[in-house]
Amino acid sequence: MSQDASKPSDTPQDTGTGAPPSRKSAWAAGGVTFAGVLMGMNGILHILQGIAAIAKDDVYAVVGDYMYRINLTGWGWILVMLGAVTAVTGWGILTREAWARLTGILIAALSIIAQFMFLPYAPLWGLIVIAVDLFVIWALSVYKPDTAHA
Repeated sequence: MSQDASKPSDTPQDTGTGAPPSRKSAWAAGGVTFAGVLMGMNGILHILQGIAAIAKDDVYAVVGDYMYRINLTGWGWILVMLGAVTAVTGWGILTREAWARLTGILIAALSIIAQFMFLPYAPLWGLIVIAVDLFVIWALSVYKPDTAHA
């Protein structure tokens, strides 16, 4: 018996290369979706973190002698701007925009640098955000849109 061409099949679809899609490409497609969600949430949290730094200087501990010392209002504005761009890029990744993948890698790298410099104010949070950004960079780097199926 042959299957009707209009009915979906349970077998993997051809990727155009003659081979069925690998588990690796399925993981990459899922990883990029998760990276988009993480970037969107990370952007919103950066904005909230920035607003807290702008609104009250007593939210974060005062840092003594730190090499990368910037006042908290300055950090607040940096985080608000970075957060807005991060959230928009996360949305672009979720909607599979062509510009969003490379932009996401660059924004996640900038976020790592910003969080490293912000470590004295929020050390545990900074390390968590750095780990999330590393995952985002990995997920966006391994994703190949021509071979992965969403």
